[in-house]
Amino acid sequence: MAQKLYIGNLSFNATEEGLRTLFSQYGEVTSVSLMTDRDTGRPRGFGFVEMENAEAAIAALNEKEFEGRALKVDIARERAPRGDRGGFNNRGGGGGGNFHGGRRFGGRDNRY
Repeated sequence: MAQKLYIGNLSFNATEEGLRTLFSQYGEVTSVSLMTDRDTGRPRGFGFVEMENAEAAIAALNEKEFEGRALKVDIARERAPRGDRGGFNNRGGGGGGNFHGGRRFGGRDNRY
């Protein structure tokens, strides 16, 4: 059964064909995809390889130099649904914003 691998720390010059050639040494490669920035189209430095015999590829290629960079190779994890992610840009909840408490913005002066 094919497994999806996360490939990180890729050179921005890496190609799908180059990764396919590298990983096919360790099993049948089903697919290769390199991630690009949706606005600029520039490479983001990571991608995914779906292949048979993923464990052998991880053992052989994790931390191996490829095009001048030490690869990070691991089993890909499913991405959390967009609505369930927390963090800074999560627009739900949180308080604040629009603070107008200082004199400069016409708020009440808090000095006694």
